[in-house]
Amino acid sequence: MPSILALDTATEACSVALLYGDRLHERHAPAPRQHAEKVLPWIDELLAEAGIGKTQIDAIAVGRGPGGFTGVRLAVAVAQGLAFALDKPLLAVSTLAALAFEAGGQAGDHVLAALDARMGELYLGAFVIAADRLPQPIGGEWMAAPDQVEPPLPGPWIGVGSGFAAASAALVERLGARLTRFDAAALPRAGAIARLAARDWPQGGIAPAQLEPAYLRDKVAQTLAERGIG
Repeated sequence: MPSILALDTATEACSVALLYGDRLHERHAPAPRQHAEKVLPWIDELLAEAGIGKTQIDAIAVGRGPGGFTGVRLAVAVAQGLAFALDKPLLAVSTLAALAFEAGGQAGDHVLAALDARMGELYLGAFVIAADRLPQPIGGEWMAAPDQVEPPLPGPWIGVGSGFAAASAALVERLGARLTRFDAAALPRAGAIARLAARDWPQGGIAPAQLEPAYLRDKVAQTLAERGIG
């Protein structure tokens, strides 16, 4: 199994993990507006905990979004910087796929991952849990208002993510009996990103310059202006 350093800062959680051999070392905590302060020190802590140096890492994995604009940009920038400096490949993993892992589903279960995208919309991804207990995507990721979400299959569905609490839990009401259970407090973890990246490792990584964040919303500049940022 490859040695993978993974990070995700797309939500209010700051999350870093190191998959080394059969051991997973991880730091994860809700840290609104503290991601930049924590992510690099945590990486150093994990390497020291595992007793290895940066050069022994095989690849850098990163949650590419969707999520908060600033958090996604931070994760991408840190991952690119590390990959350039260490001359290592990058493995880009969907933050929604990492979130779907937190649903704890069994093989064959369908999981709908939903993050609150603000402005009355959600980031959404549909997944099926494979035999290795890792989520596989069902179609592409998309955005929708909570009361307009239409999953790609009739269900039943397991729900996970802050989108299930948004707009007074409108998504829960929308899905109704199609929803078997949901966890609106779950956040994506870097440990899941590391495991998903290890699964994708045989297909190879990408060069740092090729990494593209996934915003889904195609009006980022307008969004920032509307929120009075910049």
